[in-house]
Amino acid sequence: MDRHGTAAFWAPDAPPTGVTSTSGRLDPGSLLAHLVGDDPSRLLHVHEVPAREAQPADWPGWTDPNLLGALLGSGIEQPWSHQVEVAQAAHEGRHVVVATGTASGKSLGYLLPALTDLMAGANAPNGRGATALYLAPTKALAADQLNRVTGLALPGIRAATYDGDTPTDERRWIRDHANFVFTNPDLLHHSLLPGHERWSSFLRALRYVIVDECHVYKGVFGSHQAAVLRRLRRVAARYRSAPTFVFASATVAEPEAHATRLLGMPVTPVTTDGSPRAAMTFALWEPPMSTDENGAAKRTSTLTEVGSLMAMCVSDDVQTVAFARSRAGVEVVAKIARERVSGALEGRVAAYRGGYLPEERRALEKSLRSKEIVGLAATNALELGIDVSGLDAVLLAGWPGTLASLWQQAGRAGRSGERSLAVFVAADDPLDTFVVHHPESIFGRRVESTVFDPDNPHVLAPHLAAAAAELPITTDDFAIFGPQTRTLLDALVARGILKQRPRGWFWARDDRPSDHLSLRGAGEPVRIIETRTGRVVGTVDEASAHAQVHTGAVHVHQGQAWVVTELDLDEHAAHAVRGDPGWSTHAQSVSEFEIGRELEHEQWGPLRCSFGAVTVQGQVVSFLRRLPGGEVLGEHSLDLPVRSLSTKAMWWTMPVDELAAAGVDESGIPGAAHAAEHAAIGMLPLFATADRWDIGGVSTALHPDTGLPTILIYDGHPGGAGFAERGFRRARAWLGATRSAILSCECATGCPSCIQSPKCGNGNEPLSKPGAIALLDLTLRHAGPRVEGHRVEG
Repeated sequence: MDRHGTAAFWAPDAPPTGVTSTSGRLDPGSLLAHLVGDDPSRLLHVHEVPAREAQPADWPGWTDPNLLGALLGSGIEQPWSHQVEVAQAAHEGRHVVVATGTASGKSLGYLLPALTDLMAGANAPNGRGATALYLAPTKALAADQLNRVTGLALPGIRAATYDGDTPTDERRWIRDHANFVFTNPDLLHHSLLPGHERWSSFLRALRYVIVDECHVYKGVFGSHQAAVLRRLRRVAARYRSAPTFVFASATVAEPEAHATRLLGMPVTPVTTDGSPRAAMTFALWEPPMSTDENGAAKRTSTLTEVGSLMAMCVSDDVQTVAFARSRAGVEVVAKIARERVSGALEGRVAAYRGGYLPEERRALEKSLRSKEIVGLAATNALELGIDVSGLDAVLLAGWPGTLASLWQQAGRAGRSGERSLAVFVAADDPLDTFVVHHPESIFGRRVESTVFDPDNPHVLAPHLAAAAAELPITTDDFAIFGPQTRTLLDALVARGILKQRPRGWFWARDDRPSDHLSLRGAGEPVRIIETRTGRVVGTVDEASAHAQVHTGAVHVHQGQAWVVTELDLDEHAAHAVRGDPGWSTHAQSVSEFEIGRELEHEQWGPLRCSFGAVTVQGQVVSFLRRLPGGEVLGEHSLDLPVRSLSTKAMWWTMPVDELAAAGVDESGIPGAAHAAEHAAIGMLPLFATADRWDIGGVSTALHPDTGLPTILIYDGHPGGAGFAERGFRRARAWLGATRSAILSCECATGCPSCIQSPKCGNGNEPLSKPGAIALLDLTLRHAGPRVEGHRVEG
């Protein structure tokens, strides 16, 4: 396709009016022409994703006849090749991971062996000769899979969800009688494993553990999930069961390595997708520039642009899902779409996000499937596997975090086997600016490898404490938890958390260790407590508490604004009252870092690029109150302690004279380094499966440990999460893309699309766009091809 030459794309096939062909099918070219209207400059690139032919296979001979009849009756005449490959591996007792595209029917691969064995086990004296455990990262996905299984109406299958929505009186029945339990890692961690004695008959018969959407387990969340699965293996062994693990993933790089790291055992990969796929038209879109009331250049909000595009799709009866990254963004997109359609269509636009009640989620999904809803704004709660078919178009409001997520969200369109349209609309962010101007960064590029460290001591240590409370840890367990186990156990004993006895290591306290450990972060979570009632309305991870729920903060939880009246660090509690004061708050902070140990480095001529262990000292010192238009109402001091973060980082140093020769004099170094740091943080998610909120950065014109101007990018989690290391490995490509993102931005002096950061603790001062380009030019000129690298031993 011609970049910036989109008129040539749709002209040949466009009918005179409407966006469907004479057959009633969507014509993506005509729809794009309608969306563009009289401003084609917004459409930067159009790419055709070709159709894929089906690769059918025969049903396995061991499939239960009742199951086969139910599947045939539901319209599944023949399985695809990857479904049979997964089913056969699991049936033979081999751990397996399937990594194929959205809507490729991954679930049939694990349901064939699981349901066949569960029905055979129903003949056991207790009716549970075999059981299966299904783990999903969201409640909605588990509920959807339950509906799929119960809809088959198979004899002997007693399936149920067991999560935070399950009434107390149902929980005992599930523990005693269900043979297929659908839950999530959080409940496994907080309830099933600590109370494993009550699950003894279920665990004794455990045949399969299904880990769905396993690509979301990355960073610290991935480290937690790896520890939980090791705890599950250990508890299952206590009841003499050795279940087969089946992992299902969106298309990711190296799925075998990812699943093996999660489980701690070898896993067989299945990656050849045998399902058919219709062609998709994929467009890259950049909102237009305009001027504000002061005459300054300003880009149209991504949410406004997506809301307008969705309104046009709804008006054309094109069923569309628009993905936004936040709950608040979802509500904004839906609101704008409703405002811009005719009155009769307002009721056909809805919002979907996490946090809804189960009955609300179900009603919304049903309305979408029945086409009562034509336009839906959604967070990734829909991306994570809710089975919605027949969508015509997908709009993506900003980069969804990873290339894998981008393709998974885009794959929501065309599920009915017909042509579809996906439109990625760039946000004010360096990464978004880069990808819409560099289509090759999306199309024809491999998706990222997931990154996490199962041996992160800051994550593993509390899980060892939880494991000891479940069953005393013995030396036999060292093989399960890894080489650091003995060292971490000794540290837990020294702190009085565990006691060492001849028979192993025991939990030494009266409370439950799992109550102090959240899977979604590191450290003990901070509870948000409603002051009037004492009700816990939510939590934030410890690392974010100082910036998000400090005294005076306006914190948005599930779309509702709360004003924090007191942050009690000793009790890990933020007391808050409900209400929107009409302004937002933005924490201001100061940071510095100490280099603990350089683990590896590369010499880039006079420059040096390093990776190693660092300690970042950060302190939230004040907060700004801002009106919706950005006006600052005031700055208010805070008295919070310095937080120390021991983590992993990559950094590079540049001599002052080299910078001067490149056009950055000594007075300009702070602004140049700060701007380059911001842009590099924004671009790292293109090369590692990180969110920009998972990483941080510090830059300085003269660092005492290096004696030189230094830029450091670090993992924002204790012990590291693997993101900075991936940046070190891909430094040339990453920093090259960073330079291109800054250079291609249309602004003159810097904006959120290039060098400004939404999380800067210094109010985005000082920043220099020309200085950052010159600094990165210098860096890339000396980096060249990889010629010299050193691992520091010892």
